[in-house]
Amino acid sequence: MSGVAVLLIAIGCADIARRLTTRLWPAVVTGPVVAVVTAALCALWHLGDLLLVGIAAVAAVAWEVSCNHAERVGGRRQAAPLVLFVAVLAVLIVLSGMGSPVAGLVKAWASWAPVTGLGSADPTRIVLVAGVILLQVATGNQLVRLLLGSVGSVKPAGEPQPSDRLKGGRLLGPMERLLIFGLGLAGQLAAATAVVAAKSIIRFPEINAQKARENGGIGIDGQERSDPGIGIDDVTEYFLVGSFASWIVALGGLALTMAG
Repeated sequence: MSGVAVLLIAIGCADIARRLTTRLWPAVVTGPVVAVVTAALCALWHLGDLLLVGIAAVAAVAWEVSCNHAERVGGRRQAAPLVLFVAVLAVLIVLSGMGSPVAGLVKAWASWAPVTGLGSADPTRIVLVAGVILLQVATGNQLVRLLLGSVGSVKPAGEPQPSDRLKGGRLLGPMERLLIFGLGLAGQLAAATAVVAAKSIIRFPEINAQKARENGGIGIDGQERSDPGIGIDDVTEYFLVGSFASWIVALGGLALTMAG
């Protein structure tokens, strides 16, 4: 699964770079550079490794370009980057037998680092976990946003958005996914259900307040609100689809680490 790890790390770093700047080229450059650097640190230089790293590097560029295009055009076309991501991930999983186990500096560091149990852990799994952690941050937000856009839960640019009524999603999403992934990695999946329940409880007053605004009622701050641009159905769909998509990203990452 070393090729999958390289892909996730490359795309994760590239997505972070794209969110830190308004230009596309830093993200396009970051993906292949990170893929090559990761391969060098993991000593992935056999013929099969080069093929997998090459696929990951090209896929990282294609992902950034397609995501940038999807955000500009909007609509159902936002499903294209999702198809690309799943397809490349599936190809790398199918071809994972061509990859070599992680070695080099990463293996040496894992043996040297004074972290309990790290020295005995599989270096390939360590790198895969690092890639999945990056997946939960900016890339996870991107995947959720693309899915919401492809099903019509995100309005065209310039119009009121359901997310305007549910603040903090871009920060809470990664925190939620990392918590679910961490609990699952520790074998505490039952505890992860508490995170799901807590989110629903926390968000319910906001959704209820949106219903009051739609009906011309009183919001949670005691003020009379009315916003005909966004209905309660829009907010509810946005919350449910976004939440389930976010949980799937976290649980899908957990499944990858278990398989690796």
